[in-house]
Amino acid sequence: MHKAALVAITLALVLNGASAFAQGPSQSGPQNPAMKSQDANNSGMPVKGANSFTMSEARSHIEGKGYTHVTMLKKDNAGVWRGMAMKDGQKVHVSLDYQGNVNTD
Repeated sequence: MHKAALVAITLALVLNGASAFAQGPSQSGPQNPAMKSQDANNSGMPVKGANSFTMSEARSHIEGKGYTHVTMLKKDNAGVWRGMAMKDGQKVHVSLDYQGNVNTD
């Protein structure tokens, strides 16, 4: 009988633990990956935040993503560098946020 009680307690603990994993995520907003890859953004739009890139660093980072003729760079009130650039023969609006995400607007 002692063995049956131990099995029942173990089963109850396992089922209670499993229900904790069935709950929803702890945050309701967008969830960025723990590590950003060098090839892809972790956000499809610029992320607001304190940006420590200098203008020269911003230009170099944008050019590193395949853009050329990066001009008119200016940091906006959200901390996002915005400007114009060329990619695939097209003139586009481009942005760089503090996370290093390069997006076209």
